[in-house]
Amino acid sequence: MIAILHFYKQLDYSKHYLVLMKTRREFIGKTSLAALGAVTITQSSQILAPAKSLVHHVFFWLKNTDAEADRNKLIEGLKTLKAIKTVKSLHIGTPAATEKRDVIDDSYDVSELIFFNSIEDQNAYQTDPIHVKFVNDYGHLWEKVVVYDSMGI
Repeated sequence: MIAILHFYKQLDYSKHYLVLMKTRREFIGKTSLAALGAVTITQSSQILAPAKSLVHHVFFWLKNTDAEADRNKLIEGLKTLKAIKTVKSLHIGTPAATEKRDVIDDSYDVSELIFFNSIEDQNAYQTDPIHVKFVNDYGHLWEKVVVYDSMGI
């Protein structure tokens, strides 16, 4: 919606209306389609990872699931991983309060989602001193970890 408003603010109605459009209906139709296209492209470029990138999604189950201090400590540790040079993007989250469905597993406590440019970058991440320190310093907090790695196509 912001992109559409921005698009309309940039138009000089007196010139564009007379030269490009013969009717008000044609003007609205064409400018709406153009603005919708801009929004779609912008949203798509922000959502999609580059082809051939590696996505590393890790789910953590804490030993003390009710301990907010442990969850906050784990999140603090996860934030340090952003400093690793091969990490292109890092998202840290907790289960969303979405509608309950059979296909949703919200039993974990914290997750991290990391984007890498390649498998080699992800391998370097695993042995990076910052990651090794994270595992050593915070590993006592979790009882279970599940990892899903996915390669872009």
